[in-house]
Amino acid sequence: MYVTLPDENAQVAFGTALGSALAGRGQVHLEGELGAGKTTLTRGILRAYGHQGAVKSPTYTLVEPYRLGDVEVNHFDLYRLGDPEELEFIGARDLLDEGALSLVEWPSRGVGWLPEPDLVLELEVLDMGRRVTLHARSSLGEAVLARLETPAWLADSQPQ
Repeated sequence: MYVTLPDENAQVAFGTALGSALAGRGQVHLEGELGAGKTTLTRGILRAYGHQGAVKSPTYTLVEPYRLGDVEVNHFDLYRLGDPEELEFIGARDLLDEGALSLVEWPSRGVGWLPEPDLVLELEVLDMGRRVTLHARSSLGEAVLARLETPAWLADSQPQ
């Protein structure tokens, strides 16, 4: 399944729809080159739970936790991770709890340590906008994709 998003506003809106479908739980891996919009999509997901502030990629801290009502979201950016074992030192095992939503940028840097994802999102830069390809990797991921409602104004890029 994929959707083409023409601009940043569309990415945020799609992220919000995805956040609603996730219902505050799951393991989501965000893949794509630098500047593909992984953090922008994360901002939209966080908006689904009421976050209105800025969202910065936690490149140096590795994780930014958000407590939004009864939803826990942990935003990981593993770009600067030297060794997957470093995740143990920051207490990531507790943060990757099944009751929370974990959004992981650059998951390839944590291979062998990260749990299997429920969803993998591949972001691709296009001449105009981004393409997001979604892959379910678990029954939870399949349920999320079944619940996902693309915003009506994206009618030209309905999920396929």
